[in-house]
Amino acid sequence: EEFRHKVLGFRKWEDTQLSLLGRVLLCHGLDKYYKISELHIELSPNGKPFIKNQNIHFNVSHSKNLVVCIIADFPIGIDIEFLDEKINYLDFQFQMTANELQEIQDAENKIISFYTYWTKKEAVIKAHGEGMMIPLASFEVINNETFIKQEKFYIREFFIDKSYSVHLASNNLKIKNETIFLKYQIPDNIFLK
Repeated sequence: EEFRHKVLGFRKWEDTQLSLLGRVLLCHGLDKYYKISELHIELSPNGKPFIKNQNIHFNVSHSKNLVVCIIADFPIGIDIEFLDEKINYLDFQFQMTANELQEIQDAENKIISFYTYWTKKEAVIKAHGEGMMIPLASFEVINNETFIKQEKFYIREFFIDKSYSVHLASNNLKIKNETIFLKYQIPDNIFLK
């Protein structure tokens, strides 16, 4: 019911479709890798979805025409963003620490650098479970690691397409080599205008 309201609340038809596709990926991954065919998702007090009575964690993210889903037996978060060249990264300067902002400004490709930091930070707050309750500027990513409230998080990059930045994060070192990663790219012509 919560998911239905969320999906119906999207302003763009494409976001509705991507969200539904994310749910399909989740169901497919849970069935294939965990033999869970019936899905009972609830929301934590902070709004993070979880599977009732299971020690399985998941996260779904979408951007433009790509959906990613990550499933693990430990807390995990994933974020994907289309590298939109039109973005003014300075509009988001207050979401970065001073050092991160300096790194972005010093980078050869500021857009890629901005989205790299953005997806890392988003993946971390999703893995932590408090989501947007944690200000992005309240923690700094250094060498693909960070701390939130004395809890260490590890970050891993996934290359899917040169037009996207994708990172996942967890407080568990298993993130380095024990993850399930599924992707499905929607054909460009599926969205009718």
